[in-house]
Amino acid sequence: MIKILLMIICILVVCFLGFSFWLPSYVMTGRRQTIDEAWKWQSDHYDTSYYNDLKKTEYIVKGFEDYELHTHFLENPVPTDKYIILSHGYIDNHIGTLKYVKMYLDLGFNCVIYDLRGHGENVTTFTTYGICEAQDLKAIIEDTRTRYGNMSVLGLHGESLGAATSVTVLKYKPEVDFVVADCGFSDIENVLRKAYTDNHVPAFFVDVANVTGKMRYHYSLLEMRPVDSLDDNQIPILFIHGSDDTFIVPDNSRTMSERTAGYSEVHLIPGATHAASVLTDPESYNGYVTKFLNEHVPGYAG
Repeated sequence: MIKILLMIICILVVCFLGFSFWLPSYVMTGRRQTIDEAWKWQSDHYDTSYYNDLKKTEYIVKGFEDYELHTHFLENPVPTDKYIILSHGYIDNHIGTLKYVKMYLDLGFNCVIYDLRGHGENVTTFTTYGICEAQDLKAIIEDTRTRYGNMSVLGLHGESLGAATSVTVLKYKPEVDFVVADCGFSDIENVLRKAYTDNHVPAFFVDVANVTGKMRYHYSLLEMRPVDSLDDNQIPILFIHGSDDTFIVPDNSRTMSERTAGYSEVHLIPGATHAASVLTDPESYNGYVTKFLNEHVPGYAG
């Protein structure tokens, strides 16, 4: 009887350890969309035909620790010296930014889109929820300024992980004029705890995953906190969030808005779920961005 009990205990311990070491892998290396999958999803949900006629240039930018980032420059058909860098969400790729590109082209911007590390055309690797990604974006910003010379305005737009990355990069004091952060997280911990609870997994497994994740990937989940980049930030930020986002709840945007030292505003899109605000109410979305640019971005004259 004792042997059977010991065997059961050993099996339970092995299962617990196996689950504990699998958790951070699930969080940091989830299956990414292919370019074709992303294109199909985007095309099924809005008109992407405008993209085919754009003049495009592809190139590589060396990011953090020389990680290669596949980057695409989309030239505005109307000559302009305004530029914006768009960052997509987790498991997506640069194609996922196209639902914002048309708006920015109409607002007079050239667009730089790219695949975040571990996504799209890039070499497979794990996600650090803003830590390495922000250093990659810093390199993209510097490359854009060098590659395209003088510009009157350079902005950032990010969705979900891309929004968190666009906020986190502000700690490095990049030479940008504004940020539009759509449905970003203030810290990944609150998102994971909610997701675990919603899926009937004890929330303490977030702490377990933090320990095993640090052992496996050498990064702490609890240190993935974009909000900590805002204490002395002076770059104006427009936060947009879907009111019905149950994955990354709107309080994340409110928390970041309250934390930033500079100007910010928050707008909720009624009825919008995660990363769906621009599709749910494109007119209001465009209006919020346009008003923000006209009133709070020096050098912009829409």
